[in-house]
Amino acid sequence: MDLFSQAKPVADKALSVTQLLRRMKNLLESQVGEVWVEGEVSNLKKQGSGHWYFSLKDEGAQIQCAMFGARKRPGADALQDGAKVRVFAEASVYEARGQLQIIVQKAERAGTGDLQARFEALKRKLQAEGLFDADRKQPIPGFPTVIGIITSASGAALQDILNVLTRRAPWVQPVLLPVRVQGRGAELEIAQAIGKLGRPEAFGYPRCDVLIVGRGGGSIEDLWNFNEEVVARAIAACPIPIISAVGHEIDFTIADFVADLRAPTPSAAAELAVADGAELLARLAQWRRRLERLTRERLMRARLAMDALKRGVLQRDGAKLLREPMMRLDTVRDRLTQTLRTVMDASAVRLNEARAGHRAQHPARVLERRMEALSNLRRRLDRAATDRIALHHERLRHLYGLVRALGPESAFQRGFSITLDRDGKALRSSIGIQPGDLLRTKFIDGTTTSRVVDG
Repeated sequence: MDLFSQAKPVADKALSVTQLLRRMKNLLESQVGEVWVEGEVSNLKKQGSGHWYFSLKDEGAQIQCAMFGARKRPGADALQDGAKVRVFAEASVYEARGQLQIIVQKAERAGTGDLQARFEALKRKLQAEGLFDADRKQPIPGFPTVIGIITSASGAALQDILNVLTRRAPWVQPVLLPVRVQGRGAELEIAQAIGKLGRPEAFGYPRCDVLIVGRGGGSIEDLWNFNEEVVARAIAACPIPIISAVGHEIDFTIADFVADLRAPTPSAAAELAVADGAELLARLAQWRRRLERLTRERLMRARLAMDALKRGVLQRDGAKLLREPMMRLDTVRDRLTQTLRTVMDASAVRLNEARAGHRAQHPARVLERRMEALSNLRRRLDRAATDRIALHHERLRHLYGLVRALGPESAFQRGFSITLDRDGKALRSSIGIQPGDLLRTKFIDGTTTSRVVDG
């Protein structure tokens, strides 16, 4: 008898759809968990709630993604339709739709991880060599008059630097050496520009007191040229102090660690490079007022002392005794006033000289002087060429006269003639002449033909 023949089959308990999806969700979250996923962003939707939804796809598949509170998540700016990104996310299931998805916690451009690894490796290498040490950094001069700028000629960073210099220190002469600050090979241009301004006499540039090297903000890829070893070593080898001004305040590059001073932005670099002219004038005026006050107080104390002497034992003859001290006091006061005027006049002269020097170094004036020098060189070259041609012409005339004097025509003029054989060769001897040979004799005015009768 079959023990199971009479048994009724036990029906398995059915799961609800919610239960099934919840089991799938728990399984995904426990077995897959948090992973890095790389792919291309598509169908990016930014909701007003601050949550972003998009798809991540590659050649063979795609998956839905959600990033909650996206604007506060690191790397959110890397999410754009068509962008290649890496996201750190948790695998999950959206139960309401029964849809597989990943919850994104942070994102970065594809390849950023490799760049960061290269950044850290180079940083460790240069730090071990001592390129970041504080004792090798040069101090930034307090009052520079010539500032070198190495950046893009068309970038906003240049305008920010020039605006700050014009506002704070209009007497400073900026020297721009334009370079590419992004793209393959830009690091070589930056390093070469640093080398040229480091040895300005060899390349015809004015000597700068300080250099500003940098660019505006951007992604890690945009700023990567300032993370190259060739730029770091050029900064370390430069004999002129360098202020790095790469990106925004949160951006750090290898160039920042090697430079003598790091500025958070290009504008800040210009502010660190020069003192505020208005502040200097205000400080000078403050010192003048303080000196005047101290002078008045000293004079007041002297007058009080003299009054006390007049009222004391010197009441009768005090006036006579104080005449000479009063005259000396007046002399000192006059000298002090004159000294103040001299100092102020000298300051005004130096300021005017600085302004005149700035105007003299204006590109239009420099171009004018160089054009004048070029014209002088052209005139000297023309004179030298004319003299050389005349000299060669005179030598040619002399040689021509020698040829005429030593040539055969001069012999003809003296009555000589030349006898030629039938081949036109000159006969220098009678040896070899046979009767019947045909000869030609050349005179100054013509040629005759004769036949040899007797040899």
